[in-house]
Amino acid sequence: MSKIGDYFKLGDVFRYFYRVFQKPDPSRPTNTNLRMMHGINRISIIMFLFCLIVMIVRAIMR
Repeated sequence: MSKIGDYFKLGDVFRYFYRVFQKPDPSRPTNTNLRMMHGINRISIIMFLFCLIVMIVRAIMR
C-alpha cells in the first residue's frame, strides 16, 4: 500500500521541468510530434508561472 507521503513527492515533476527546458540531446532521434508536445508544454508552464505571479501580486496589493 502507498503511504500518504508518496502522493506529495515532487521530484518527478521537477525532473520533467528540467528535461523540458534543457537543450535537446543530438544522439536521440527527433520526432516532430514530440517536439511540438514539448513546445506546447513549455508555453503552458510559462503561462502558468506568469499567472501565478500575477495572482500573488494582486493578493499582496489588496
